[in-house]
Amino acid sequence: MDISLNWLNRYLEPGDVDADEADRVLTAAGFPIEARQDLPGDVRLDVEITSNRGDCLSHLGLAREIAAVTGRTLRPPAFDDPPAHDPVGRFLTLRNTTPEVCPLFTARLIRGIRVGPSPAWLVDLLESVGQRSINTVVDVTNFLTIELGNPCHVFDLARLAGPSLVIRWAKPDEALTTLDGKARTLRPDELVVADADRAQSLAGVIGGRDAEVTEATTDVVLEMATWDPVTVRRAARRHAIRTDASHRFERIVDPRTIDLASRRAAAMIVELAGGHEGGLCEGVLVEGRDLPETLAVSMRPSRCNAIVGVPTPGDEMVRVLDRLGLGVEQTAGDELTCRIPPHRPDLTREIDLIEEVARITGMDRIPTHDRLSVVVPHPQESERAMREVGVLLTGLGFYETTTFSFVTPERARMFLEPGLEILAVDAERRREAPTLRPSLLPSLLACRKANQDASVSIPGGVRLFETAGVFAQDSAGQTVEQRRLGLFMDVPAQGTKVSDEDRQHAVRLLRGVIEALARTMGGPAARIRLVPTEPRTRAYDPAACARVELRGSDVGRIGLICADMLREFDLSHPVVAGEVALDPFVEMFPPGSRAHALPAHPGIERDLSLVVDESVAWERIARLVRDRRLELCEGLEFVGTYRGRQIGRGRKSVTMRLRFCAPDRTLRHEEVDPQISNLIEAAASELGAKVRA
Repeated sequence: MDISLNWLNRYLEPGDVDADEADRVLTAAGFPIEARQDLPGDVRLDVEITSNRGDCLSHLGLAREIAAVTGRTLRPPAFDDPPAHDPVGRFLTLRNTTPEVCPLFTARLIRGIRVGPSPAWLVDLLESVGQRSINTVVDVTNFLTIELGNPCHVFDLARLAGPSLVIRWAKPDEALTTLDGKARTLRPDELVVADADRAQSLAGVIGGRDAEVTEATTDVVLEMATWDPVTVRRAARRHAIRTDASHRFERIVDPRTIDLASRRAAAMIVELAGGHEGGLCEGVLVEGRDLPETLAVSMRPSRCNAIVGVPTPGDEMVRVLDRLGLGVEQTAGDELTCRIPPHRPDLTREIDLIEEVARITGMDRIPTHDRLSVVVPHPQESERAMREVGVLLTGLGFYETTTFSFVTPERARMFLEPGLEILAVDAERRREAPTLRPSLLPSLLACRKANQDASVSIPGGVRLFETAGVFAQDSAGQTVEQRRLGLFMDVPAQGTKVSDEDRQHAVRLLRGVIEALARTMGGPAARIRLVPTEPRTRAYDPAACARVELRGSDVGRIGLICADMLREFDLSHPVVAGEVALDPFVEMFPPGSRAHALPAHPGIERDLSLVVDESVAWERIARLVRDRRLELCEGLEFVGTYRGRQIGRGRKSVTMRLRFCAPDRTLRHEEVDPQISNLIEAAASELGAKVRA
């Protein structure tokens, strides 16, 4: 923002700030000077204003900052309200149909004015910040925008139909010729100020030419309002218009600041443009919502000193906050309560007040050390982990996909877990698919459909994976985001027809993939556990869905995709899929490992096949072996599972491999046989197992 040094000093006592001091003070307060230009008798400074400090897009706002830092007195502009005559309601009506995006709209009427050139002092001030003088009335509106940060607009009353003003949404393809001479076509999500017949300005952005104030104008309507920042920003960007007004409205103009700014603008117009034939009309037309209540925020001086790290006396904190315009009250105990003024909507928490104290008292008070000890974690650990995930899955025949994060609301609801709601963006920007996906599965299913349409054929079936974020919101409206790994596999068929055994085999294959992922991330000791469960979404077949547990925590689901979902995505082949939270796996990386000397003496390996019921999981068998604490047994591995007619319906043969080794001698089979016999007896007793010959 460009400011004038002379203009700035109008609001300070003493008003003797020079360019060097302004540069130093504003930079220290968080408003660095980007450029400096010497003018005849003045200096123009280009001040960088952060997006949360709309109050400093004005000379008065920056003067307040300088006064707070230097101890000068802030001197707001003084004015007297001019005498008022006939009620404004006799000549003008106002209707606000959209108070949700126009919290406050005010209109004053000044009659019998003479529009002409502005006085030299006003022209000089506007030109000092790069503004061109237009006429007395328009110059006042530009002056108020730069002085107080309250944009305003004027209409020629005689050129309004009605005469009336209506704040409403634009009609589809409504036409508006703006002050820059361009004919624009409006959309229904753009807000306008209209008369009884047509739009007269694009609200918060730019006025219209039809009701423009010219030298022929005698009666002017003074608009002072505030608008929803998102609505203003959307319209300004769509029409590629950047005005001082839109820049300020996008950064919040509090409705409680409107009355003072409106009265000052009316007083200046009456003073500079006359208004002798009727003058200022009595009263003001007001439409909108109730004014917001003043926010009270508390701060503990002890907490402030702990955060800043440099002690500041409590009375100094009070002086700092008071100079910023915050009404400070000392409450019982170690606490200050501040009443936040309308021009500071960025102050909502205790930490915000602490930052103000640190900023105004000077960040340079905080000592810095020549050396700072920092423990730097390995910056590539997570990257290495993700690389290993990709290496593992591609080695297992998976292809990585990168799909779009948006889906249709209907498909999002199909994959939405209980207790969550879909999260959507502006439907105008994403008409067909405005919803952020709550799961990776709809994207993977859509990708498989595209491969099917392209007649993609891969031996063993198509296998896809993706790592990405998924999004939803809870009942309180808080966004829920999680990084997940999505896995997808065609069911590999042994013949032309897919059997139940083929489907079961596919689920086991996917389980093996997740087990391999756990071992890759956490080492050989890492284990997952699958627990049959009811699906949490409509994606899985209830008869083939399991919860994935890692370290005792629920991290996801795997299972067969149900027939309804296959029809939804028009897939002709059954598939299995899984989705797990990725961070719990990555956090185990790198896998722990131990080095030990190779055995000096030969060991013995024994394969043992146990026939058990189909419901007996491998984890249960492995736990049985570990609980027996077999003497000299150093390892246990899963070899495979066999199902067939010889085994019997509802039964399976699970083969394991046991490794035995003695550190000081070569083992003999006679030493191992008793261990195996004991294990077989325990398996028969606890699992109902039989040894497969």
